[in-house]
Amino acid sequence: MSPDKIASMGLFRKYLDNRKIFKDREILRHTYHPRTLLHRQSQIDDIAGILAPALNNETPSNILIYGKTGTGKTASVRHIGIELENASGLTDTNCQVVHLNCEVIDTQYRVLAQIANSLDDADGRSSDAARSHIPMTGWPTDQVYAELKNRLEMHGGASIIVLDEIDNLVKKSGDETLYNLTRINTDLKHSKLSIIGISNDLRFTDFLDPRVLSSLSEEEIVFPPYNAPQLCDILHQRADMAFSDGALEDGVIPLCAALAAQEHGDARRALDLLRVSGEVADRAGADQVTERHVRMAQEKIETDSMVECISTLPTQSKALLYAMVLLEDAGRRIFTSGEVSMIYREIARALDIDVLTHRRITDLISELGMLGVINTRVVSRGRYGRTKEMWFDTSIQKIEEVIARDPRLGEHKVKGIDISHLKMTRR
Repeated sequence: MSPDKIASMGLFRKYLDNRKIFKDREILRHTYHPRTLLHRQSQIDDIAGILAPALNNETPSNILIYGKTGTGKTASVRHIGIELENASGLTDTNCQVVHLNCEVIDTQYRVLAQIANSLDDADGRSSDAARSHIPMTGWPTDQVYAELKNRLEMHGGASIIVLDEIDNLVKKSGDETLYNLTRINTDLKHSKLSIIGISNDLRFTDFLDPRVLSSLSEEEIVFPPYNAPQLCDILHQRADMAFSDGALEDGVIPLCAALAAQEHGDARRALDLLRVSGEVADRAGADQVTERHVRMAQEKIETDSMVECISTLPTQSKALLYAMVLLEDAGRRIFTSGEVSMIYREIARALDIDVLTHRRITDLISELGMLGVINTRVVSRGRYGRTKEMWFDTSIQKIEEVIARDPRLGEHKVKGIDISHLKMTRR
């Protein structure tokens, strides 16, 4: 952009005129796919070896891929998919990779329809000819399944179906989709279908019928978390392209890597931390990103994550959390599940929602603990048994603000709940 145009930008001039920090911040986002995936060559080679039979018109084994968030599972599979399709073009075979995100496409109907429509697109049918596309609702599921088989046969060759976040599909819709897909090859004569399932949850297979599990997990590959030196390498690879020369203080990348390594070796977390550190420095008009900016970015990311997490909680979980907030406001720093339950019941009655059983309340408290919203521990009370204690690790101001945005919990009758009559000992 020319200096004259920048000068006429008014309010945004100071942001457009300052290019000290970033060359291209998009390189630090999860959507950017580098040509070389560092520290994942072993897993990439294993998956490529399993899929290689597709280039000989043979059926590859199904694969289940496990690993925590940010360990390179999706990026590796996308990279392999591109390579497989390229190799297919050179060997005169027909290999198609269809990638589905099961956080969005989470029913049997939508999975089958999306696969069939993707095969249509691969055959070169334009959007103008999309009348043949299966609508995302409206057909009987049996008809969608039959249409999928027809299109697989017309397409021919090998189709690799990647079900990313496969655990969401199973938990929402059961394993019928996987049952049908793992047995579809028995009905096909001129084509083959293989499945790659990607999951962050090592326990989701507990929800599968043993017959489905044995077919789906013919091969299993685990992506381990990155350690701090590996994360340093990944950040250096991106930083060289994303930041201006000299924009990073020497300790910034090692600090981002160390902090992310503590969070289960999550490369996404490391990249977010580095990007937000740069944005904090950029907005402050600094010449360099420093370790202080990293600490500020870490606090911002944690706060933003907490706000998003709490805002999406169901009403019952918010009611429990609000009970804890009232205890904190009353001067309590540590409170028990029994105390939380007493206040929750009053809130539930004020909201006119079902009062949960003690066991379900305990389950929701555990979920809040796993999400990192609260801290919990089980303590022994001697002959009185064991109880769960909980507390907030940070200021509850943001939590109160998010809960207040809920139309039901923001009502005056809930805000006015009096807990002074409850018998509690200050701690």
